[in-house]
Amino acid sequence: MKTSITDIFFDLDHTLWDFERNSELAFAAIFSKHNIAVSIAEFMHHYIPLNLQYWNWYRRDEITREELRYGRFKDAFDQVGCLIDHATIELISEDYIAHLPLHNHLFDGAVDLLEYLKPKYRLHITNGFAEVQARKIENARIVHYFSTITDSESAGVKKPNPVIFEYALNRAKTSKQASIMIGDCIDADVRGALNCGMDAILFTQTLLAEPDIKQISHLSELKKYL
Repeated sequence: MKTSITDIFFDLDHTLWDFERNSELAFAAIFSKHNIAVSIAEFMHHYIPLNLQYWNWYRRDEITREELRYGRFKDAFDQVGCLIDHATIELISEDYIAHLPLHNHLFDGAVDLLEYLKPKYRLHITNGFAEVQARKIENARIVHYFSTITDSESAGVKKPNPVIFEYALNRAKTSKQASIMIGDCIDADVRGALNCGMDAILFTQTLLAEPDIKQISHLSELKKYL
């Protein structure tokens, strides 16, 4: 591992912030509010892959933000066989954005890792929509660990576009050679950073057959590299 690293860039969702667990809690409150009799576990079984697919489409500019936010719910309800009218799905989409940041579960070892890294490196966040991510970080009480927070809206592009990595590096006043990206998405986070000239490590629950990519399955394993 490079000894010249001074700055570490983290993805937030699915890397530090436990998106799936916090989503379950948000859906429990939303379904109760709208009297929707759907099993949370069954809904999540369909929602998780659909959400990832919609984000992939969004990153490739194949759909708009509004289509992402509506379509992932419409398709998930369709797959569980629950007929929900258009207006209610719109309300659920709005409620989800409001409820999701209220929950603050992080992945095991996240705070311990940040405590370990903070005295040695400058830490940064690069993640989705500004309106949501700031509240997630604040409510999870980890905002004080990070020197900069970059969102795709401010950058004008989405990962893996190299422009967002350049934008984040400029905001952090650092260089590619002195930086590393940690994230859960092999294309957006890892290959995006590598193609930009940064180093990168993939955080994944299931290690992939990618011998050229550094991978960890628990956040504590980052201590071996940093």
